[in-house]
Amino acid sequence: MIMKALHALFLEHPTICTDTRKITENCLFFALKGPNFNGNAFAQEALDKGAAYAIIDQEEFKTSDRLLLVDDVLDILQQLSTYHRNYSKAKVISLTGSNGKTTTKELISAVISKKYKTIATKGNLNNHIGVPLTLLSIKEDTEMAIVEMGANHIGEIGFLSTIAQPDFGYITNFGKAHLEGFGGAEGVIKGKSELYDYLKTNDKYIFLNADDDIQKEKLSTYTKKMGFSTNDHHYYNIKFLGVDPYVLLEMEGIQITTQLVGKYNFPNCCAAILMGKYFNVPLEDIKSAIERYQPQNNRSQILSKNGFDIVLDAYNANPTSMKAALENFSLMNADRKTLILGDMFELGNTASEEHQAIAELAKELGFDDAYLVGGNFHDTNTTLNKFKSFEDLKVHLSKKPLKKGALLIKGSRGMALERVLDFL
Repeated sequence: MIMKALHALFLEHPTICTDTRKITENCLFFALKGPNFNGNAFAQEALDKGAAYAIIDQEEFKTSDRLLLVDDVLDILQQLSTYHRNYSKAKVISLTGSNGKTTTKELISAVISKKYKTIATKGNLNNHIGVPLTLLSIKEDTEMAIVEMGANHIGEIGFLSTIAQPDFGYITNFGKAHLEGFGGAEGVIKGKSELYDYLKTNDKYIFLNADDDIQKEKLSTYTKKMGFSTNDHHYYNIKFLGVDPYVLLEMEGIQITTQLVGKYNFPNCCAAILMGKYFNVPLEDIKSAIERYQPQNNRSQILSKNGFDIVLDAYNANPTSMKAALENFSLMNADRKTLILGDMFELGNTASEEHQAIAELAKELGFDDAYLVGGNFHDTNTTLNKFKSFEDLKVHLSKKPLKKGALLIKGSRGMALERVLDFL
């Protein structure tokens, strides 16, 4: 099918569905395939539930004129999203990085939407399917689109950049995340920098954290850039005032009291402030947007329950974010501090070394109690409490309940450590 014709059809039916359980009236259903499913087999069901058309790529499923046959459904979805991105008048800001992508994206969206009609990636739909779906959510009146891009191997950010074709870009940091897929720390830097490569090749604009030596070096000769720093006056200065437990900062003499825990969230706020400055959002609106933003979905949330003051950071974990969380928690004022840490995933052959380092840091920082959960932590050489599974931890705490006080809960998503809240 000619892309112009498909796009015209999309403008008539501007809702995309890829799951028959979420069909809406007059949507376009894209029959994607996965390891354990074939969307083609559900295309007729999508029509029966109200979809206007279904896009399929297996001829045996074409049983009506409303089933549109293409060579590859995923490829067509990606091509359509790029076509729509260029059809629209919206400016696209793409961001990636090892840690803090989603929080930073939401902060940028909060600030930019104070002045512009803005759409942003929903949740963390930041892969080869999520990025196209975000681009296809651009409306006629959208002025700014903030597109989060995730990756776990070399080449992925470069590919997503060709789909999104960003006008602006930002990398949060280069940390120890997805080491298995990237082949180590150098691979992470190379993979995430593919966004820089795209932006520089296409003469686009880059935002940077000038206090990050890697970013500063990589962009030392590039001129279309704007950065923030706490000490380098060649860049926009933002002061870090402290954290207890929330980040306090100052821009141009205006103090901002955030609802974000941990110094590691300071640069995330700075990125949003920087873009607000670039796009001429009034300072008071920048302040208001950042102060009102509250983290959700187990990301550095502050909760109180049954005498516990809880830092719930159970959405994800890698060695860089784990170290930052521990160091931040150690600085919090509390009579008693307890850790519950879960395994960090996708570390490949560095898993043993990285889990050992975190166990040693937890011991060194001298918390009142610490509980390490998961096969990797269970294999560490430490005197801290270790449990091979969450169920083992649950049994232990049913017999010896946690003592009330401050509690940090952090681990990779697959550990689902938020379950601890159920039996405090």
